[in-house]
Amino acid sequence: MTDVGTGSAGGAEPIHSQSSKLDTIEPGQQPNARRDPEAPFGNNLLREIMSGGAVLTVLAIVLALVVAAVLIAATDSGVQAAAGYFFARPSDLFVAVWNAVSGAYVSLFQGSIWNFQRTGFLVQIAPLMSTLTFATPLIAAGLGVALAFRVGMFNIGGRGQLIIGAAVAGWIAWSFPMPPVIAFLVATIGGLVGGALWGAIAGVLKATTGAHEVIVTIMLNYVAFYLVAYGLRTQGLLQAHGSNSPVSPGDLPNATYPKLSDLITALGGPATSYTVNIGFLLSIVATVAVWYLFSRSSTGFRFRAVGENPRAARTAGINVKWVYTLAMIFSGALVGLAGADQVLGTTTTGFNSGVDAGIGFSAITVALLGRSRPWGVFFSGLLFGALQAGGYTMQALQQIPIDIVDVIQSVVVLFIAAPPLVRAVFRLPKPGSTRRVRRTPAAVAEGNVK
Repeated sequence: MTDVGTGSAGGAEPIHSQSSKLDTIEPGQQPNARRDPEAPFGNNLLREIMSGGAVLTVLAIVLALVVAAVLIAATDSGVQAAAGYFFARPSDLFVAVWNAVSGAYVSLFQGSIWNFQRTGFLVQIAPLMSTLTFATPLIAAGLGVALAFRVGMFNIGGRGQLIIGAAVAGWIAWSFPMPPVIAFLVATIGGLVGGALWGAIAGVLKATTGAHEVIVTIMLNYVAFYLVAYGLRTQGLLQAHGSNSPVSPGDLPNATYPKLSDLITALGGPATSYTVNIGFLLSIVATVAVWYLFSRSSTGFRFRAVGENPRAARTAGINVKWVYTLAMIFSGALVGLAGADQVLGTTTTGFNSGVDAGIGFSAITVALLGRSRPWGVFFSGLLFGALQAGGYTMQALQQIPIDIVDVIQSVVVLFIAAPPLVRAVFRLPKPGSTRRVRRTPAAVAEGNVK
């Protein structure tokens, strides 16, 4: 009798091969180790997409919006009133919840992307221009924080680097009359240098003494804040001449960033009130530069090598101390660019010690959501800019607390920091996993599964 477990002498196919090939694995291969090489291409492609970081980020945002919807409904007075007689008329509660949540998110869309209630294309896209305005410093500062993350460093000093960059850029903008274009370019370079020097302090201390950059950058935040606050209260330093308030002088006209509305008017178009300026273009240039740094340059390769394993990088001949210092210089320069945008594009009539507007810490969230990738940070900055721009409209039209926007941002980071939670909610496969093999008699006989 022929052994059905090994096949006949005539070349008949073994019984285990007659079953579905998708239910077996090669001898010695561990299940869930990699994708099934014999599975249809579409199945493998879908599994790789669903286990990727981009899908995880999108789903984290969706979960954050769901959590925010629950909070919006819970804090709405109409929903609370309908809940009081739920057992008498339960449909009223569901209608109230729908009205509260849909109204909030429609207002968010109208305030950040497109206001379809207005007349004229240029007026309808005004909310989008506000989103770009809010996103500009977030993108630049987020790139700085993300760059440090890629090198294995935690730059928590974005606030201090932004304040110093803003102070240097502002001082140049009101102190040195220069021709157009040259004026704001020189002031922008000053902001880059100011942020770079402030970031370099943490890099040098880590490289030479081993001081932890988290502690150093946090302390430097306070140093920068009180240093600039002192300058804004002292005549001859940063305080406006003849003023008793801690406010700096306004920028000279040639030093301010040109606005998109000015360009439209100069080209013969209608007058608009867009606040987005050339700083947004500079943030795009910064994004491309950081992408090129990590993807195409030898310096970026050293950065990535140190970020992956500093000991192995040191063994390979990379000067790890210099990489730490250079990374913090670049990181501080990018955050300083955000500071320059604040004083040259937003607070052009003078700034105070609150010029950072929380951007230094929001940049950490932007970098985390963008997974420290240049274009991920770019789109993350746009998202957070949209939340900020639309949050004010949502508050004005729906009387929803602006704090809900902060809740959405915080919950997004919470889910981004807990990928297993998102995978469990949506039943996503783990990265690098394959479909679990079923226990068939043939698979057990070959020892592929137990």
